[in-house]
Amino acid sequence: MSQSLKFSVQSRSQSAARTEVSTRGFTLLVDEPESLGGTNLAPNPVEYVLAGYAGCVNVVAHIVAKELKINLPDLQVNIEGEINPTRLLGTSFADRAGYKSLTVQLKTSEQLDDQLKTRLLKEIEHRCPVNDNLTNPTPVNFFVN
Repeated sequence: MSQSLKFSVQSRSQSAARTEVSTRGFTLLVDEPESLGGTNLAPNPVEYVLAGYAGCVNVVAHIVAKELKINLPDLQVNIEGEINPTRLLGTSFADRAGYKSLTVQLKTSEQLDDQLKTRLLKEIEHRCPVNDNLTNPTPVNFFVN
């Protein structure tokens, strides 16, 4: 039997570059660096994408590690990527608006052989919901009320 979990956010614009977002009783601030017209009071949207991705990889890594009897007491998940802002700014449409690629690096002091590393990484890639959304098309429906 399949069951779905539903997640949602609600947001309110505080300025052209700053947004207040609410979800499950939490409030998040989204802002841009000053160089992009913001006040640099919080991470920007694409940094939150990376943060959400890192959080998801962490959760899935620990689930899989437990199944594989791996101890990951000091796991670090580092993610980076590059964006060309020209599409966002409307000055060129040659590159995509989003990340060109992402590099996900897991670090731990736990000694893992190559076979176990490969199995851990494949399971994380296969089971992480955020990885799934980033690597596969997800239908998105826009509308204005």
